[in-house]
Amino acid sequence: MNEARWYDLGPVEDLARRPLQQIAVGRTKIALSCKDGQFGAVSGACNHVGGPLGEGKLEGDYVVCPWHHWKFHCRTGEGEPGFEDDRVPSYEVRERNGRLYVNLEPAARRNKKPHAHHPLERPAERAPGPMRVLGISTTVMDPAYPRYSTSEALLETALEAAGREHAAETRCIRLSHLKFRPCEGYYSKSAHACTWPCSITQMDPTDEMEAVYEGVVHWADAILVATPIRWGSASSLYYKMVERMNCVQNQVTLRNRILLRNKVAAFIITGGQDNVQAVAGQMMGFFAEVGCVFPQFPYIAHSRGWTAEDMERNVAFVQGSQALHEAARELAGRAVDMAQILLATPYEPEHIARAGRKGCQGTAPESPAMSAAVEEG
Repeated sequence: MNEARWYDLGPVEDLARRPLQQIAVGRTKIALSCKDGQFGAVSGACNHVGGPLGEGKLEGDYVVCPWHHWKFHCRTGEGEPGFEDDRVPSYEVRERNGRLYVNLEPAARRNKKPHAHHPLERPAERAPGPMRVLGISTTVMDPAYPRYSTSEALLETALEAAGREHAAETRCIRLSHLKFRPCEGYYSKSAHACTWPCSITQMDPTDEMEAVYEGVVHWADAILVATPIRWGSASSLYYKMVERMNCVQNQVTLRNRILLRNKVAAFIITGGQDNVQAVAGQMMGFFAEVGCVFPQFPYIAHSRGWTAEDMERNVAFVQGSQALHEAARELAGRAVDMAQILLATPYEPEHIARAGRKGCQGTAPESPAMSAAVEEG
């Protein structure tokens, strides 16, 4: 065998012990499989975003990418039925004298079937028009039998004022009306497995988190987020939302791509129990990380304290409090005013040094998708 083309992977007996493994030959990554005593070798870099195929698993004759579950035949490299035109390179293997050799010249080249871009992938550019204020209510409730929500009521007051007093276009998203999956930890598999839009949104057309992404990234100038206090924290739906919004923040961390420019965020926090400052601090910390700025006095809040267990009185108080509803109207005004300032004098950094933003040492690891150089032209 020509030594310039064939590479000795090692003893057949040892390699056969694992059904699938990732092997690096120089800069070439190979997903080596062994099923029913038959070896197969395909590229170790997935067509999607470069996930390490050899670190996935075998399902029948298909290698399943550990990042986003794309499938390729373990010997031919072809995609699963219906996606055969999506192909990763395959490599010829031979057994000789108890050792396994791979031909580093691909037997079949990579072919990426054209996939339509997700609508959210379009450039984040503000369309002409009036100021736009997005309200997000994170109150958890049964939409079929809605109850009075103090935080949502103040949000409605704020949005009404934004439209009536500031000629802003307004929208309200009630998270309790949306069906969306929680974050499934793609970032925990690899930083580069967290994509924009979210991998779940790309793979599941029924996932309604898309409405939040569309509103926050592409539509709103000002974002008003309302939450009740639950056991000293924001609502569970708030955390479910921001965990899924991590893909927005990761674009800054991993790609120096800033999706939120000249966006203002402000907050409405209410609850029968206290911990207002901690809830506000978390919300401001997160929205600062995704690129938002804040008006002066960026949140309003109401709490009757730890001992207040008579929630019906809390509801009555908020319903009848002119001061709280006036505060909501003023919060909307401050948010709109700040958004107008940003639109008139935009501040849009093109590059944010990771070390400066994170205070970390060293540099971000290179993407496997970029570093996995397969010799296929």
